[in-house]
Amino acid sequence: MIIEYVGASEINGSLLFLDGIKGVSYEEIVDIKLQNGMKRQGRVVQIEGERVVVQVFEGTRQISLDNITTRLTGRPMEMPLSKEIMGRVLDGAGRPIDGLGPIFPDIKRNINGTAINPVSRIYPRNYINTGISSIDVLATLIRGQKLPIFSGSGMKHNELAVQIVRQAKIKGADETNFGIVFAAMGVKNDVAQYFQKSFENAGVMSRVVMFLNLSNDPIIERTLTPRCALTVAEYLAFELNMHILVIMTDMTSYAEALREFSSSKGEIPGRKGYPGYLYSDLASIYERAGMINSASGSVTQIPILTMPNDDITHPVPDLTGYITEGQIVLDRGLQAQGLYPPVNVLPSLSRLMKDGIGEGYTREDHSALANQLFASYAKVIDARSLASVIGEEELSDTDKKYLAFGKEFEETFINQSFHENRTITQSLDLGWKLLNILPKSELDRVDDKILDKYFKE
Repeated sequence: MIIEYVGASEINGSLLFLDGIKGVSYEEIVDIKLQNGMKRQGRVVQIEGERVVVQVFEGTRQISLDNITTRLTGRPMEMPLSKEIMGRVLDGAGRPIDGLGPIFPDIKRNINGTAINPVSRIYPRNYINTGISSIDVLATLIRGQKLPIFSGSGMKHNELAVQIVRQAKIKGADETNFGIVFAAMGVKNDVAQYFQKSFENAGVMSRVVMFLNLSNDPIIERTLTPRCALTVAEYLAFELNMHILVIMTDMTSYAEALREFSSSKGEIPGRKGYPGYLYSDLASIYERAGMINSASGSVTQIPILTMPNDDITHPVPDLTGYITEGQIVLDRGLQAQGLYPPVNVLPSLSRLMKDGIGEGYTREDHSALANQLFASYAKVIDARSLASVIGEEELSDTDKKYLAFGKEFEETFINQSFHENRTITQSLDLGWKLLNILPKSELDRVDDKILDKYFKE
């Protein structure tokens, strides 16, 4: 028997408070009908006895305490899924906005996902080639990994996201077996149009599922967007055996929406006003990456987040770093030098790259070369610090060579054109070419066998 509840007891922002509700479940979807015939949807976000709090997706404008009827649907929010979803553009709640009509689903899935037995997980191996040297060589993206990009307001993370979407590919994988789910949260109209036009102009839209949540959309929609995107990714990966790369930008916008949502519910705030459950909430998103033994597909995540005031200790990047397997850090100083992408290689790392590179994956010298480039660039920073104190002319010959190496490394290895797509072989060969600037005796992170094969004096 379907029961409709008339009226509400309280309205607070986008929250609707109902009393005397029985048999309701957390996360249950409710249908709300106004007296003027308008219909809206909401989600149960809090239950206290028979008092229920409903978050209204479209907001509570025009809703009063006595002009609505509410009906419980008995189901959570579900995402309609079909293999024809590739190439579609959806809003933050998974509704089509590309004018191509509704999605006729083969199946519907709860956007909160289902728990994966850890025993069924497969350890991530093999890499995804992005065509960007600083990532492919020094912070390699492994298939099934979650590797965030830490950026700052006004930096080139949007361009980097577009370049990765345009260039990303998996070694040995059929192009039809590789797809990208792109979720933009809290972006302005011009940024949303930039993403869409860039993908269309690059001819990659057919392999992309795009979610666009605009800055003027309801905040509740922003909290749904990553979960809708990951539900699509899991369907494509574990039902259709595709390799899916999920790019989510900007996770800081998501966290701020969660903070506003938590505050409106009257919850006790944690650090910097964020809810105390921010860690577990982010984990419920990031941990949906990986591979399982019952399917040949994979879900790889690149969450992009902007650090407020470029503070890497801010709660959002701080907690993200605990959950994910490394990070790629963009540096404002490198961007000020005109370098693109402004990847700061020293704080950047990929914790899973050691098992997804080398012979059989990239090339036998990859691990040794990455260690040597990292160590040498660290010495460049030391040499620059010393030069700022005593002057460059007072440095030793070796330190001067490190300065020369650092300049070339930044200008030719880190820096590359927005349209330049380097193969892994080109990136590795470029790394060895740069090491030629240094004396052979300084290359102490490479064994003699590899050094003799790849180092040309």
